[in-house]
Amino acid sequence: MEQAVEIHNTETSSESRGKRKERVGQVVSVKMAKTIIVESTTRVPHPRFRKIIKQIKRFYAHDEASTAKLGDTVLIMESRPLSKLKRWRLVSVISH
Repeated sequence: MEQAVEIHNTETSSESRGKRKERVGQVVSVKMAKTIIVESTTRVPHPRFRKIIKQIKRFYAHDEASTAKLGDTVLIMESRPLSKLKRWRLVSVISH
C-alpha cells in the first residue's frame, strides 16, 4: 500500500497565522509595570432606536519598554495570552 506523504510549505509565521486584530485608543493608565490600559471608543447605532451611541472598551496591553505615557494615542495588536487579562501588545505610539 502507498502512504500519503504531506508536503508542508515553509511559510513565514505571519502568512500562516492569519490577520491579527488592531485597535487605536487612548492610554488611560500606566500604573502597572510593563502594562498599559487602553480605551477604545466605537460609535454604533442602537439596535432598536437607531441613535448613535458610544461603546467604550478597555484593553490591557503589554508595553515592554514603557514608551507609552498617560493620554497618548496608541496602536495595539492582538497577541497570545500574556496574563489573566493581557491579550494585546503595543505596536506604536501615534501621538503624544
